[in-house]
Amino acid sequence: MEFAKTEKKRVAILGATGYGGIQLVRLLSEHPSFEITFLGGDRNAGRSWNELFPYINLKNNLEIENINIERIVKKSDYVLLSLPNGLASSIVPDLISQGLRVLDLSADYRYTSLDDWKSAYSSESIKYEREDYDLCHKAIYGLPELNRKEIAKSNLVACPGCFPTASLLGLFPFLKQGLIDYEGIIIDAKTGTSGGGRIPKEHLLFSECSESISPYGVIGHRHTSEIENIAGSITGHPIELQFTPHLVPMVRGILSTIYARLRDPGLRAEDCATLLDTFYRKEPFVEILPVGIYPSTKWVKQTNKVLISVQVDKRSGRLVIMSVIDNLIKGQAGQAIQNLNIMANLEEYISLPVTSFQP
Repeated sequence: MEFAKTEKKRVAILGATGYGGIQLVRLLSEHPSFEITFLGGDRNAGRSWNELFPYINLKNNLEIENINIERIVKKSDYVLLSLPNGLASSIVPDLISQGLRVLDLSADYRYTSLDDWKSAYSSESIKYEREDYDLCHKAIYGLPELNRKEIAKSNLVACPGCFPTASLLGLFPFLKQGLIDYEGIIIDAKTGTSGGGRIPKEHLLFSECSESISPYGVIGHRHTSEIENIAGSITGHPIELQFTPHLVPMVRGILSTIYARLRDPGLRAEDCATLLDTFYRKEPFVEILPVGIYPSTKWVKQTNKVLISVQVDKRSGRLVIMSVIDNLIKGQAGQAIQNLNIMANLEEYISLPVTSFQP
């Protein structure tokens, strides 16, 4: 018996030659249900993909093109935007109005309030003045473990930041159940250098960051408000927390260590691990480690997995949550493809790796 061949859905990737875009191409190039039909990127326009990245061979060897709405509309059903903050929102309204389904990897639609976004990103050199209040309100925050049903129906998904992904997945069950105080939450996070992007920056040079670890964005880091906003939407109460990121001399990975005060001092680490297991038992990418085993970023390298471990300090009554992700996969491109699979009514693990490579 012969089966009808299912026509693949067409995908455009804008910002294809940055770290996020490269990961998107790598993961989608072998996807059975999608075909990459447009690659956008102003810096490398006119050059072929295989010339730039011979180690990720595309059979159709697309040429990188300048961003052109008319051509994108003609050549795609879905659009993945891996562009700098402030740029995606200059083209998303046109893409949505033409009936395309959009996944934005930047921060432009992570806030339901455009005023909140402007407040968080006012220090950046945003070139475009935004007035798309309605789209901000309609966009769905693309953390599947929180918003799977809404993602499936949405035409605009705002993929979360890497730090918020690692932190919120650890916090979510405890906030949802009201087991921790809403005040006094501290997030101490470590990230690899790829989180700074592919454009050269002095502080990311090997001789600057190797053999060293350093904090940055100690007060007012832009991901603080993103985490607070989503945490507040989970609890229905305003959340204020302390978030401090650190740069670690490794290429990829995030470790988020979260401290929160338990409302019930009688809870044990085993009880907290059981809660996590119950919340995430059906999630294909979240794994809860046994009490006493603490996660390493290398264990999730090149995968879309999240590993979470918990411990309870009986002396202080504090819960310690440890969460690791690959910042370029579950923290960026992999999560976008997970959302893409959901939007297309596919199994969400398709084309997403779950086994890391050692050493």
